Amino acid sequence: MGVGHVALRPASSHVAWRWATPQAQTILATRDLGAILRFYRAVHGLNQTQLGALLGYDKTYVSALELHKRTVDDIGSRRRLCETLHLPAHILGVTDVADADHRAMLQFGESTVRLAEIARQSGHASEAVAELWPLVARLEARAEDGNAEREVLRLLARARVCLGVALGNVLPEERLSTAAHWTAKSLEITEVFEEPGFTSYVLRMHGNELRKARLRGAAVERLSRAAALAPDSDARAAVLPLLARAAGSLGNGPLFDRVMSETDRLLERAEHTSLFNPFALHEIRLRGLIDTERLNLAIRLAESSPAPTTAVAPQWRVIERVTVAHVRLLAQDRGGARESLNTAVQEAVRQRLPHQLQRVVRAAGEGLPEVRGAAEEALNRMRQEMAA
Repeated sequence: MGVGHVALRPASSHVAWRWATPQAQTILATRDLGAILRFYRAVHGLNQTQLGALLGYDKTYVSALELHKRTVDDIGSRRRLCETLHLPAHILGVTDVADADHRAMLQFGESTVRLAEIARQSGHASEAVAELWPLVARLEARAEDGNAEREVLRLLARARVCLGVALGNVLPEERLSTAAHWTAKSLEITEVFEEPGFTSYVLRMHGNELRKARLRGAAVERLSRAAALAPDSDARAAVLPLLARAAGSLGNGPLFDRVMSETDRLLERAEHTSLFNPFALHEIRLRGLIDTERLNLAIRLAESSPAPTTAVAPQWRVIERVTVAHVRLLAQDRGGARESLNTAVQEAVRQRLPHQLQRVVRAAGEGLPEVRGAAEEALNRMRQEMAA
């Protein structure tokens, strides 16, 4: 398409996001209006005449601004330039109520994401979802309106990821693709930032939601990329347990074993978290051994479960109980399986984890009809509440 056919106000939010690239950040930091105008024209494919039409100037005046032969001194004109180019007002030296509100919104958003993540890890994922929905909607509306400053996009990416992961805790299995959808939307933004660590974080979260949605091959691919981009041992330790789970669910025994071996080596060096700790890794190893058809090893391992610590997220206690019950049923230990599953049902109801109730239903099967019935009844109640 020729220059003459380019729209004066491009609609693509991806183009507007160019203000968040490292190159744009360098230009904006100079507060040089001429450089900012040249960058805007380059991104949108505009010549000086077209940019002048957008700003209400003629070509000669745009040229003079770019060559620093003219300046824009009055506050009203600077504010209008910022609004037209979708720049935060302080870039051109305008500090007003709108800019102050913007800063307050960012601070509020950061706090909301942080508190929502704490709520989710504490077993209150539904509360996290309720807090994140309005924040994501507000940030997306701002970005769609062309206000795509770097800090807004970073906050939007994190909020989308947190929303997706929280939804992955509270949605039943048939709706888990919704959680993966939200984490995927954050990947659109990471391309702008060109930061390996940030990209690794988003890929890690998205890959795990893909696994839960049973898109196992895609999950392994995303999580492998996340591990490759991880900038340090702690970041890699955050990825590896999820990659091991995905590899196991895919039935890829060699990959599962390699990842678990590296995870074991990192236990002494990396910080323990709600996922990266001996208790969670024990469950991941159990499930992986079952998925890769090594039942005898899983049965022996189930007898030596490490005690949970304060680092273990509440939902992991439910996850572990279901997996241990599965192993015990395979070992013909119905009594032990019944005890584990009853505990899992009680905790899944308390924490509102429909996905784990569905796992209980599958694990109980035909062999433990009373446990299966209790889990199905609890799951139906939860679905009715969610539909109301």
